Amino acid sequence: MAERSSTGLLTMMLEPTPALAMTLPAEVREKLAELELELSEGDITQKGYEKKRGKLLAPYIPQIQGVDPSLQIDNRIQASSQVALQGSKSNKSRAANTRDERFRSDLHTEAVQAALAKYKERKMPMPSKRRSVLVQSSVEACTPPDTSSASEDEGSLRRQGRLTTSTPYQGHSHPAVEHWFNRVIQGSSTSSSASSTSSHPGGRSVTTTNTTAHAALNVNAAATALADLMAHTQLDNHSAPPDVTGLSERSSHHAERPHVASVRGVSRGFNHHTSVMETADGVPVNSRVSNKIQQLLNTLKRPKRPPLREFFVDDFEELLDVQQPDPNQPKPEGQQMCPLEGEPLGVVTNWPPSLPAALQRWGTTQPKSPCLTALDNAGKPVYTLTYGKLWTRSQKLAYTLLNKLSSRNEPLLVPGDRVALVFPNNDPVMFMVAFYGCLLAELVPVPIEVPLTRKDAGSQQIGFLLGSCGVTLALTTDACQKGLPKAQTGEVATFKGWPRLLWFVTDGKHVVKPPKDWHPPIREASNDIAYIEYKTSKEGSTMGITVSHSAMLAHCHALTQACGYTEGETITNVLDFKREAGLWHGVLTSVMNRMHVISIPYSLMKVNPLSWIMKVHTYKARVAVVKSRDMHWSLLAQRDQRDISLSSLRMLIVADGANPWSISSCDAFLNVFQSRGLRPEVICPCASSSEAMTVAIRRPPEMGVPPPGKAVLSMGGLSHGVIRVDTEEKLSVLTVQDVGQVMPGALVCVVRAEGIPYLCQTDEVGEICVSSGSTGVAYYGLPGMTKNIFETVPVTPSGIPISGRPFTRTSLLGFVGPDSLVFVVGKMDGLMVVSGRRHNADDVVATALAVEPMKFVYRGRIAVFSVSVLHDERIVVVAEQRPDASEEDSFQWMSRVLQAIDSIHQVGVYCLALVPANTLPKAPLGGIHISETKQRFLEGALHPCNVLMCPHTCVTNLPKPRQKQPEVGPASMIVGNLVAGKRIAQACGRDLGQLEDNDQARKFLYIQDVLQWRAQATPDHPLFLVLNAKGTVSSSASCLQLHKRAERVAAALMGRLNTGDHVALVYPPGIDLIATFYGCLYAGCVPVTVRPPHPQNLATTLPTVKMIVEVSKSVCILTTQAITKLLKSKEAAAAVDIKSWPTVLDTDDLPRKKSPQMYKPPTPEMLAYLDFSVSTTGILAGVKMSHAATSALCRSIKLQCELYPSRQIAICLDPYCGLGFALWCLCSVYSGHQSILVPPLELESNASLWLAAVSQYKVRVTFCSYSVMEMCTKGLGSQTEALRLRNVNLSCVRTCMVVAEERPRIALTQSFSKIFKDLGLSPRAVSTTFGCRVNVAICLQGTAGPDPTTVFVDMRALRHDRVRLVERGSPHSLPLMESGKILPGVKVIIANTETKGPLGDSHLGEIWVSSPHNATGYYTVYGEEALHADHFNTKLSFGDTQTVWARTGYLGFLRRTELTDASGERHDALYVVGSLDETLELRGMRYHPIDIETSVIRSHKSIAECAVFTWTNLLVVVVELEGSEQEALDLVALVTNVVLEEHYLIVGVVVVVDPGVIPINSRGEKQRMHLRDGFLADQLDPIYVAYNM
Repeated sequence: MAERSSTGLLTMMLEPTPALAMTLPAEVREKLAELELELSEGDITQKGYEKKRGKLLAPYIPQIQGVDPSLQIDNRIQASSQVALQGSKSNKSRAANTRDERFRSDLHTEAVQAALAKYKERKMPMPSKRRSVLVQSSVEACTPPDTSSASEDEGSLRRQGRLTTSTPYQGHSHPAVEHWFNRVIQGSSTSSSASSTSSHPGGRSVTTTNTTAHAALNVNAAATALADLMAHTQLDNHSAPPDVTGLSERSSHHAERPHVASVRGVSRGFNHHTSVMETADGVPVNSRVSNKIQQLLNTLKRPKRPPLREFFVDDFEELLDVQQPDPNQPKPEGQQMCPLEGEPLGVVTNWPPSLPAALQRWGTTQPKSPCLTALDNAGKPVYTLTYGKLWTRSQKLAYTLLNKLSSRNEPLLVPGDRVALVFPNNDPVMFMVAFYGCLLAELVPVPIEVPLTRKDAGSQQIGFLLGSCGVTLALTTDACQKGLPKAQTGEVATFKGWPRLLWFVTDGKHVVKPPKDWHPPIREASNDIAYIEYKTSKEGSTMGITVSHSAMLAHCHALTQACGYTEGETITNVLDFKREAGLWHGVLTSVMNRMHVISIPYSLMKVNPLSWIMKVHTYKARVAVVKSRDMHWSLLAQRDQRDISLSSLRMLIVADGANPWSISSCDAFLNVFQSRGLRPEVICPCASSSEAMTVAIRRPPEMGVPPPGKAVLSMGGLSHGVIRVDTEEKLSVLTVQDVGQVMPGALVCVVRAEGIPYLCQTDEVGEICVSSGSTGVAYYGLPGMTKNIFETVPVTPSGIPISGRPFTRTSLLGFVGPDSLVFVVGKMDGLMVVSGRRHNADDVVATALAVEPMKFVYRGRIAVFSVSVLHDERIVVVAEQRPDASEEDSFQWMSRVLQAIDSIHQVGVYCLALVPANTLPKAPLGGIHISETKQRFLEGALHPCNVLMCPHTCVTNLPKPRQKQPEVGPASMIVGNLVAGKRIAQACGRDLGQLEDNDQARKFLYIQDVLQWRAQATPDHPLFLVLNAKGTVSSSASCLQLHKRAERVAAALMGRLNTGDHVALVYPPGIDLIATFYGCLYAGCVPVTVRPPHPQNLATTLPTVKMIVEVSKSVCILTTQAITKLLKSKEAAAAVDIKSWPTVLDTDDLPRKKSPQMYKPPTPEMLAYLDFSVSTTGILAGVKMSHAATSALCRSIKLQCELYPSRQIAICLDPYCGLGFALWCLCSVYSGHQSILVPPLELESNASLWLAAVSQYKVRVTFCSYSVMEMCTKGLGSQTEALRLRNVNLSCVRTCMVVAEERPRIALTQSFSKIFKDLGLSPRAVSTTFGCRVNVAICLQGTAGPDPTTVFVDMRALRHDRVRLVERGSPHSLPLMESGKILPGVKVIIANTETKGPLGDSHLGEIWVSSPHNATGYYTVYGEEALHADHFNTKLSFGDTQTVWARTGYLGFLRRTELTDASGERHDALYVVGSLDETLELRGMRYHPIDIETSVIRSHKSIAECAVFTWTNLLVVVVELEGSEQEALDLVALVTNVVLEEHYLIVGVVVVVDPGVIPINSRGEKQRMHLRDGFLADQLDPIYVAYNM
């Protein structure tokens, strides 16, 4: 397939058509040819070429109108497309590259150009690439004329009449006015069109006709000359298209629209010179990125194909679209075909009984007769093998193989053994001797390619074949053996996947002369295996086809009869002599008939494409065996030769005549060489396959056969498997030639390609099957596949077998035409079935190659294949681009290819990738190794330099968007649950009232009182130890020390501040933070803990500090001396206004004085402290904690973790908010236990710090964050042995809790447990906690109670807000781990987000919580408390309507388990699914970003991290690439595939960035909204941004 088609000479207005070429004088033709060469080799510019060529042709132009009918081109097509092409500058023909491996058909080129003329040259958002200045496309250079506001009627574009005048917009000299319009915005209804006016005041009034709005938006140039390329793309056909048409114009009356940025991170002032664009949310964004997204959305505006009607249910209410057959599609109407019989095999007297017998006959009776002439790379004959030599040398080799090779005194080979033949393509003589030597020794030759490197494409599969054939010996030549890769020992290296082979060199000195009495056994042809030919399947696996002696003989007989071979004829062979036609004609049949073969090596053809024609001339050859490629190459080189004649040829066998595009090569070749003696009737296309050998061949004229046939078929019909001769004037036609008649002695029929092999009707395309004695017998060692292919029984529609004998499937798709001529339209290997329609890969290749500029594809190297994504095949086109192509060129070419394929084949391309020249894997004879290319594409190892994905166009079977059903009311919900016997989902921790413990601290209402009491009762009891990076104690505090330091702070504050003032504490993690916290409480101030700015990163961290200080209305900042300097430094001034800081107090050296008296709050409901945290959605939220809540929180944690003064716990958390703050600052003081504090920042310089501390202090309970856990797994994963040697032992740990405000990250906790199991960590120890803004500690595993449970839920059900439990490992399953045990005093209920009614057990809803330690409300400066009031005090709409609950904003469910908890009750487990704010609403379903991200990270080993967000209804996926930048583009397709497959979503934009770009907060949670802002403001410096069409 690689050496296959597309087109010879491009006929155009000025081009000398092949017919005209005949009428031009020879010298003009020669000059033209020289010009072509100069252009193709780059010695002359395109302009110069056109000028010179125009001059040469000027005198002959008038003749052009009389196009020679011999061209047999459908004149109407030609005429119409020529008119269309006159004005278009870029459509000048280009000479095909002299080394092009494909040949182009005139017809096809024109069809493609006419198709492209239908589309105007439209722009799509070009992907942005780092290192590329080309991203700003040249459109900015030409502002559109502002004159027009005429809208264009879409209908006019489609009319035939339009075709003749529409000129693709080329060059920027006279921009066609309408080019600048968004042509037609098609709303889904009148209302939606109307709304598009109101949503942006700038739009002119929109008139609505039916559903088409003719909107003339004069789009500003910078916001891009708008992409309408895909304007008719398939959006899912049910929802109204997203209304994002708001591009404001750049006219004066718009300049005054002031915009205030309402989003974090978008600068407030806009300069009005740049384009301002409003998105659907009304958020103005000013950047290149948003322009591109806008372009992208505009390309997705109108659904293209008619909506599909039916759906089928994919195993669970997940509605996947099923393509319904179009009722109007063509159906076969012909009669049932009759099997076609070839003429009987003639009886030949004196026909040898077997091939070795023939060799013996000629070797002994005609020893001087030439058998084979080999040529060197200069085309000189190097050696002529005579029949005598072939006979004696084969005998020698046979004798040596059987008698002189032994292992352990046993002969190495016995008759019937398989032997590999490894011979280069330029040594046919040695190959022939080896092949016949094996036949004489009754060994089975297995010819294979020479492996050049250890990593050849497909080489592993060849090894698999050799292994399964039991090959132990390989024959090769001396030169070849020297060139093979060697191991250190000097022996030939073992190739990947190959069995161990002995290499035997067959050159003269290694073989011995047999004794006089030894004669090879010459038997009659039997059914034993004669040889094995390898074949690579579509999937890339290699099979060995066994050919028996009798089949080999019968095939030679049939070929001799069909081709009329006679004894002593001369034949030139250009094909690979190891397999297929090259072997059948050039090695087997030639010996049968004592013919002389001139073998022309591929390497010579590369140097001199004319060599085969010269040899035909020199040797007066009667027959030549070639492929279309060889004819094409010779056309490009033919000017060098004056005096060659092809008049001796009686047969020019075109071995790939079954290739639908070979017809153009044949026609073009004939047109040029007819004047050199080539007779039209000698061109004989044939069809063959490895399994069936030759299937049909056009007979030479002397046999009195009917004239050749030609069919112009409708591509649309073919895609439905129906033959329709195309009568109307259409672009999408396929012209095919016949491949002659069936072989003698064969019976041929055409059967349905899929399913039961029913006979086809006469006008139906199917797979051709052959029954004859001359086909292959089996796939070696594969009985199942053999039965399928070699033993097919075709049946009539009623199921009756048509014949008693089995048929072999040929893998050729075709039909039998008039005069019993066989036509082939494609191969099974290249068949791509997309939504029920069939497309041939080769046809798509030809279309792509006919797109201007044709020279864009390097040497025509293109691969087309399909991959299966979301239950359908998707077409992928991969091409090598010329080394000098610019980004702009590439992108333009890609857009045109998409249009051309869409127009001609009516099928969307899923992915179009361009790779650098010479990087696609090569097949042995220079073509492209398709299956290997596909493999690399799927593995992400193709390394493209440009990629365009168009999932929106071709994925038409997405599930129906979910329609929200009217909700069931809360009352019915409860009744429903009662009826179903389900309990309402409600759970609570242990009851605080019943837990009578000797808790001294309970006597105190305020935490500061507890500290004073401890300072008196146990003054020297150590409360805190802080460790530094070395693991030594850097500071510590006993009860008394802490109290004294707090007093000092209080004394400093009391004179300066009033009670109730807010004070910001900006400290690094340590004792200072804790002491000043209690100092504030002593003084009656409200402390606010703030993470200090990072000195190396002030620009991003300082504004957050400033914001918290402002929002919390802090009147004073307490901090250290170092940070005081930092806050007022020059660097700080660059980030914030440093003059507006409140008073800053440095607490490093406070005087030792006691505060006059402690402040006593009047009631425990008073505010104790503020807890500020940045949520994952990027919102800064501060919550108010009262004294009562603070004490209740401490008591609850004390009970759950059994904390007493004698205990030690280790904490590796940030102490600024949430549970981290409570554990660090509050709990030790309340419970009296000792806290070992490990600042997480210290782990960056010593990853083992935390675990070493846990081991050293024999800690039973420890807390950490996900980022700490990640640092340990990544940093210490390979060092567990070293830690063990340092006596790190974790067997003391009873419970290790990860403090989190998200769904438990099971993968991380499990890998942590697994890695540190070796250090004694119990697998049951690791668990997670759950808290949120309204309640910082809802669940916490603690020390007692059952282990956390894990359940598996169906991810698809979650999208519909349902919980469906499934088995582990079932498809679409998602593991969820319980988030620890519910704390004492905490009650949890699951409520419906909309109706606020209670839900049943295992139902998904919002988690509501009621507990004494709930926060009392948000503390915000914007007075939005009313908005959030229901977060803190809300009531159920039904059932228990009295209890006051707080809404957590998290989705989850409760499930009663079989386990019992401490109180003996059945245990209720709480599962957190994710934050409601984070969820993405797409296609009516609710997605959790983490699920999509998990899939994406799994899709390629180089994806280190991933984050997703939506932007104007588009899903944006940002991936961090850990690897070389050349892998960046590999990720685009893999990411798109995996999200489609697993989540039924189309990715809109893929952004590839460097590691560390995705921002995370202190808890290790991704800050997706900050990332989104960064992306839209173009601050990510991405490696690549791909906009999926």
